[in-house]
Amino acid sequence: MIKTLSSYIREFKRDSLMTPIYMVVEVIMEMIIPLLMASIINDGVEKSNINHIYIMGIWMIAAAFIGLTAGVMGGKYGARASAGFAKNLREGMFINIQNYSFENIDKYSTAGLFTRLTTDVTNLQNAYQMILRMCVRAPFSLIIAMVMSFFISPELASVYLVAVIVLGGILAVITVNAYKYLSAVFEKYDDLNASVQENISAIRVVKAYVREDYEISKFQKACGNLYQMFVKAESIIAFNAPAMMLTVFSCILSISWLGAKIIVSSGGVDLQTGDLMSLLAYCMNILMSLMMLSMAFVMITMSSASARRIAEVLNEKSTLENPENPDFDVADGSIEFEHMDFSYRQSSGDPVLSDINIRIRTGETIGIIGGTGSSKSSLVNLVSRLYDVTKGCVKVGGKDVRCYDLETLRNKVSVVLQKNVLFSGTIYDNLRWG
Repeated sequence: MIKTLSSYIREFKRDSLMTPIYMVVEVIMEMIIPLLMASIINDGVEKSNINHIYIMGIWMIAAAFIGLTAGVMGGKYGARASAGFAKNLREGMFINIQNYSFENIDKYSTAGLFTRLTTDVTNLQNAYQMILRMCVRAPFSLIIAMVMSFFISPELASVYLVAVIVLGGILAVITVNAYKYLSAVFEKYDDLNASVQENISAIRVVKAYVREDYEISKFQKACGNLYQMFVKAESIIAFNAPAMMLTVFSCILSISWLGAKIIVSSGGVDLQTGDLMSLLAYCMNILMSLMMLSMAFVMITMSSASARRIAEVLNEKSTLENPENPDFDVADGSIEFEHMDFSYRQSSGDPVLSDINIRIRTGETIGIIGGTGSSKSSLVNLVSRLYDVTKGCVKVGGKDVRCYDLETLRNKVSVVLQKNVLFSGTIYDNLRWG
């Protein structure tokens, strides 16, 4: 699945590479600022060295400006990479769907394909941007802040280590429990889109038979199911913020109390006031990194179901393919069905047409009569090879339709559908379309 999806990054690989680089630069600048702040307090304020304060202040402004620039550029490249990735996925799915045979299309509902092209791609776009930015920024920030904290005071930094382990366990439990509901949400989206699509496309039938109330109740049921799934998922994810805040305030209290105790007892030898301020800054960096990671995990968890559904459409190969050496010439308009069987599922299922033998000469006009659902349309679709026969063969111009180039065959077989369809545009555009 990952290999399939990553192949659609294509021309946006450079943007995808530049985004994490800028994120790393931003994090480095953020980690430098607390050290400069500690130096201002320890060597500037406490020693009344105004020149040192000015120098460190200039360095802090420079670091903040570089970090801001890197953050803006990271956001720019991340947006371009994720939007481009989504564009390529939509194009890839749409092009692949155009190549599907009717047998392939029968595997999916129309609403399901709409959902995959819209909602699922949007979820994957958001997740990809978060992977490029948050999933690089947060771990890198967490690691550097932990290292710097242990460098300043191993005793106080151990408080962070305990907090990271506890909070990481809580977030893991939240993510695992939320996944089963989030993965089921997109099936409910399919039901919702199916209800809307059927109602709008058949609105004249609905009004003619006064079935508005029934359609409304069906739509409300689909909305209600989607609502219930989201409520269950969000109710679990809601524990994320309280757990985060509890951990943050516990760390701040512990660091403040233990740090003040060490400063007073050692007289500022083991730990200085500026160092304590740096530790508090790193505390927020560490815990905010965990918060960003938890958000990223939730988004990735939600999008994993979308990624699987998109990969299914991209990996689906048409059951109809051109032969190795296709024939590009159709001799005449004769049609023959020779001991032909057909079932909608090639590997299994009872045949809907069995042992059909028909010969239609060029220029001959015949009528095929049968009740609704008797496979009259399916029989006609076999001529232009929209389906393949299960047994026997169909010949056009004296040759098996499987010997022809698909485009050549379908250009020679004209079909007038029983159900009229108008595409967006003028009447002139619709006439020229066919």
